[in-house]
Amino acid sequence: MEEASAHAVANFEGQGLMKLVSLAILMLGFVGTFVGCDREKDAAPVRAESPAPISPADATALKISLPRDSGPPPTIDSARAFEYVKEIVAFGPRPLGSANHKKVEDFILVHLKSDAVENDTFTAETPEGKFTVHNIIAKFPGTKDGIIVIASHYDTNYPLRHTSFVGANDGGSSSGLLLEFANQLRGKPREGYSIWLVWDDAEEAIKPDGSGGLRQEMPFEQDSLYGITHLAKKWEADGTLKKIKAFLLADMVGDADLNIERDTYSTPWLEDVAYEAASQLGYQSHFFARTLAVSDDHIPFAKRGVAVADFIDFNYGYNDVFWHTTEDTVDKLSPKSLEIVGGTMLETIRILDKMDPLPPK
Repeated sequence: MEEASAHAVANFEGQGLMKLVSLAILMLGFVGTFVGCDREKDAAPVRAESPAPISPADATALKISLPRDSGPPPTIDSARAFEYVKEIVAFGPRPLGSANHKKVEDFILVHLKSDAVENDTFTAETPEGKFTVHNIIAKFPGTKDGIIVIASHYDTNYPLRHTSFVGANDGGSSSGLLLEFANQLRGKPREGYSIWLVWDDAEEAIKPDGSGGLRQEMPFEQDSLYGITHLAKKWEADGTLKKIKAFLLADMVGDADLNIERDTYSTPWLEDVAYEAASQLGYQSHFFARTLAVSDDHIPFAKRGVAVADFIDFNYGYNDVFWHTTEDTVDKLSPKSLEIVGGTMLETIRILDKMDPLPPK
């Protein structure tokens, strides 16, 4: 993700377990009760959840009626998507402001050279000074009035810039997947909403946020999401935001042991659509076994009333041991995971195209 990019505040519901053990001591005739302490998801600190950027949504607030499925399910070339991931990772660490970061920008743009591309470039003020930030938006028009955004950050963790951290899963997997989405959308008239693919920049925190074994210097919420926040504000100002029907985020989607979280900051009805999409493809066992609150690239849009869904597997390795470490490498990933997430995201869009009207945001 990123700094989780991931990006990401993760707060397991039910993770803090109170263990009540009653021991009958026969000789003394009394009961001793022992209460265990709450424990963190991982020994390393995770993104602070307080104050919460938005209130977790009420999962029971809205019931939706889904259209009947018809036609062949959408597919992606997962082997090709995985090759993109490997090519991105081969550049090495790509923190904001580095030469490798620019190489990955160019790599993405070369693969989009025949598409309608908007470059959103600006200067971000960060705790480490000013940085040029570059969001890349590829636009694929549809016949319906409205836009569905699919996003991924492509930078790697800045505090780990002097290590060999390459973010294969965190930023690499989702960025490669979006390039494959472009292949599927290119040159094919859409009988549905327009789709905009966004590779957002500067998602990772600039100061250590407590992840990856580093001490926390600044909370993630105060020092991250620079690119996507700028884009949300820009689209709010120019009226584009009103046209966005859904914002789908991909982050940390390549884990070979794939388990996508139900994120409590995402829009419940949209996550229900995603689960229906996964079920129609036979992938439901990889979705929503856990519930977390994840601070990620979707937050600036959620704050502005856009329906959002974060496709993220935040438990990367046992107890999330690979997240924001040099162990986040390609050998931990699988093309099958890209196939599952990619197919489910495209099926989600196909369902949204048929839902008329969409539920309120």
